[in-house]
Amino acid sequence: MENQLRGILVPLITPFTADGELAAEALESLAHGLLDEGAGGLVALGTTGEPSALDPEERATVLDVCARVCRERGAPLVIGAGGGGTRQSVAALAELRAYPEAVAALTTVPAFVRPGAAGVLAHFEELAAHSPVPLVVYHIPYRTGQELDAGALRAVGALPRVVGVKYATGGVDAQTVALLGDLPDDFAVLAGDDAVLSPLLALGASGGILASAHLATARFVELTEAWRAGEAARARALGHRLAALSASAFAEPNPTVIKGVLHAQGRIPSAAVRLPLLPAGAGAVAACLSALEALEAA
Repeated sequence: MENQLRGILVPLITPFTADGELAAEALESLAHGLLDEGAGGLVALGTTGEPSALDPEERATVLDVCARVCRERGAPLVIGAGGGGTRQSVAALAELRAYPEAVAALTTVPAFVRPGAAGVLAHFEELAAHSPVPLVVYHIPYRTGQELDAGALRAVGALPRVVGVKYATGGVDAQTVALLGDLPDDFAVLAGDDAVLSPLLALGASGGILASAHLATARFVELTEAWRAGEAARARALGHRLAALSASAFAEPNPTVIKGVLHAQGRIPSAAVRLPLLPAGAGAVAACLSALEALEAA
């Protein structure tokens, strides 16, 4: 499992047609294209995929497409599941038995409840005991309202069948350094804040689950390989340029700018998103395209 949760995993957008229908063929083409560019795996039904805006049949279609692509390509598939309360999360995880291609489930710390570190530990203990696949904890306190320090994350990471964390705390601080300096065995830290991928890799992260890696995928892969090879000067320079691209991709709510860029590139049939999201403004899309052009010219 450790080797499967390395490098760049892309949390796929869900493309829609101009009239708002799921564009399954575009999703399949996009998934293959990202793997062609070196992505180490795919994440289906992460936040970037707008899962709360999909009906059950659409979610099943997304999973079927992603599972088929990963099966054909021999690529790891992580599935977003279990973002509610403990009982609801156990039920959601049970549905993953239908997808043997899945190597892990991405599941958040319970939102809004703020149960404290002990409650979070007990929550993931229960999920791990019932999940058909290993778990990657999605720690994003600026959305869930629940902060966890390095010690709490180490305790969660030491649970059987908890194999990693998508780490998205909004930056790099002393707790980040403490966590990466003393990890549980076979536990992967994956960057979840795109703009700080490079410093997290420098500290020892295994890779990242990054929405902005829909764009310039190969350069994100290059960055992980540069840090792994100890090529610090090359990695720092590339990391700064990729951080600028990521900042432009998140100038408006995710994944609106990314969808705008993918549509402008002809990779998806429309830039449509579903409420409560609104399409990104033309200026934000143009700025991201300019950042991408500057990156490719460097």
